[in-house]
Amino acid sequence: MNLFFEESGDFKVGTVLSQAGEAYQVEMPSGKRTKVKARDVLLQFDKPDPAALLEQAKAVAADVDLEFLWEVAGQEEFGFAELGAEYFGHAPLPFEAAGLVLALHGAPIYFYKKGRGRYKAAPEQSLRAALAGIEKKKQQAVVQAAYVEELKAGTLPQAMQPLVQQLLFKPDKNSIEYKALETAADELQTTAPRLMLSTGGIASAKELHMGRFLFEHFPRGAGFPPVAVPAPPADLPLANVAAFSIDDVTTTEIDDAFSVETLPDGTVRVGIHIAAPGLGIRPDDAIDKIARARMSTVYMPGDKITMLPDEVVNAYTLAEGNDCPALSLYAVLDPATWSVVSTTTRAERVPIKNNLRHNDLDDVVNEETLNNGAGDYPHKTELGLLWQWALQLEAGRMKKREAFGLKPEQANRVDFNFYVEDDVVTIVRRKRGAPLDKIVAELMIFANSTWGKLLHDCGVPGIYRSQGPGAGGWAAKMQVRMVTHAAPHQGLGVDQYAWSTSPLRRYTDLVNQWQILACASNGVTAPLVAPFKHRDATLFSIVSAFDAAYSAYNDFQQNMERYWCLRWLAQENAKQVDAVVLKDEVLRLVEIPLVIRLPGMPQAARGAQVRLDIVRWDEVDLALEARLLEVAAVAPEAAAELGLDEEEEGTDTGEAAAAEAAEAEGAVAVTDPETQTDVAGEQAGPEEPQQAA
Repeated sequence: MNLFFEESGDFKVGTVLSQAGEAYQVEMPSGKRTKVKARDVLLQFDKPDPAALLEQAKAVAADVDLEFLWEVAGQEEFGFAELGAEYFGHAPLPFEAAGLVLALHGAPIYFYKKGRGRYKAAPEQSLRAALAGIEKKKQQAVVQAAYVEELKAGTLPQAMQPLVQQLLFKPDKNSIEYKALETAADELQTTAPRLMLSTGGIASAKELHMGRFLFEHFPRGAGFPPVAVPAPPADLPLANVAAFSIDDVTTTEIDDAFSVETLPDGTVRVGIHIAAPGLGIRPDDAIDKIARARMSTVYMPGDKITMLPDEVVNAYTLAEGNDCPALSLYAVLDPATWSVVSTTTRAERVPIKNNLRHNDLDDVVNEETLNNGAGDYPHKTELGLLWQWALQLEAGRMKKREAFGLKPEQANRVDFNFYVEDDVVTIVRRKRGAPLDKIVAELMIFANSTWGKLLHDCGVPGIYRSQGPGAGGWAAKMQVRMVTHAAPHQGLGVDQYAWSTSPLRRYTDLVNQWQILACASNGVTAPLVAPFKHRDATLFSIVSAFDAAYSAYNDFQQNMERYWCLRWLAQENAKQVDAVVLKDEVLRLVEIPLVIRLPGMPQAARGAQVRLDIVRWDEVDLALEARLLEVAAVAPEAAAELGLDEEEEGTDTGEAAAAEAAEAEGAVAVTDPETQTDVAGEQAGPEEPQQAA
């Protein structure tokens, strides 16, 4: 006796070897033996042999007219044998009955299974809907196949053109457009981004990187809605000074300016004047909501996405020839020792006489000309006095760093500025610690530290940058963290450090400016009127959101700097380049701040100069492949530029002065990749350099 039975949702045949109660021992055509329960048996037959029956049954199932079978079945539940008698017009033969079972089981949209060998015809409405769905899928498959062929031919289908960014950055993986893109990319042995580039969906690798960033962080676009520019108070007093700023030629958000005057008693009064949008913008107004959503200006070589609308920036930037609303910090100094006699903070209108530019002054203002009085340039006397004070401020910070147990800063490293015009990049090396940089940096550190102390003394919370020992081993990497109370910043060598000098470009500085204005106007009663109180949940949420946004913006800036470094190689038609060993297989090119990994490189001392043969680079993956040609001896000047003489890796913040200048300028600067720094020039802890393929 042979059996046709169901096992694990599949239909099988076999010959009975033995029977014990309600179970059969069955040998299948493959020779495999299995135990079959009587309830799983659908048919018992003597002939044909099991394998032949199964083949005949499959042929019957293929010939069954499902539409007719569905009509014959009616609306009541039935057994397959009953339906077989009506369908075939006679009691079905074993192979016909088995074929009918296979047909019923293989058409779930026509027949619902109700038990072993029992079925029920699907309601007409459900059947028609299911058939329509199948037809739709067939049509979609045809369309998808057409899309694939167009993509493979180098043409982006019209239907996919509005969906390019969504398909690349946040696709619906069930859509036919995404499936077509993936299928075409697989068949062409490429990736979806590269296929989009080759078909014109994305214009260039630069647009790919920009598009990914904007899609994630600016999904509604980087533009601004129409806004009314808030005016500062009409009764602001006019300062009796002639202030000047020092910035890069590309800077438009001029946050800071300086003034110097000698008082009748021989003391010197230095004014640090910070743009004051906080006098017009108020917490929770329309512009504040825009700034809070963005948290910071986003910088990249050749471009930026501002935190505030242009009309607001233009109203508050410290532009030459205007009387600008500002928050001023005046420090009265004893020129004999350059010690601070007193400080005063007030809101006022400040006449801006000049916007000085590094690009015009760097060649004529240096340590030698400042010390011997040579040269002719604007505000020469004032810059000379500020230089003397900056040296004293730096010396004081170095003592404080040493008191914290840290080594002095390294001021001989090299930074790089990027300038992009008409898609042509210029990368300019610039040594840290240049006098103009140091002046701006030291005065900004002084202002941020002094105003941080003012907030603390008045009992008003603020947003501080802190670096120092903490619980749970936090000090191991000397990472910077943001807190809402005064705490030392050991790397900068100050007792507290509250970001306050870039309110046009950083939301934390705008928040602190509101708090400082409350202190300047109300003194001991400031805690009652300051916008943010102690343990304010909103203040904590601002800190958290800023940290996340600033980190993302910094990553994007580094990616774009890497992209433009690769573009520079193409521009210069670079075939062979010099590089310096940073650590193990990690190198940095000498002429540009491009960090690569060279797998399999023989061991070389840190600071050793090597010659590389460039094989290829990839602007999509931001990778560079190179071969080692030769290893030279350690170049002391190269090691010094990179800070490789530091013993305490991860604790040095030698970038403080230069990067405070970069903060004031809004410049894009790349620093030592082993101790990556943020735009403010504070160490964020050592990071692994970006790897190349």
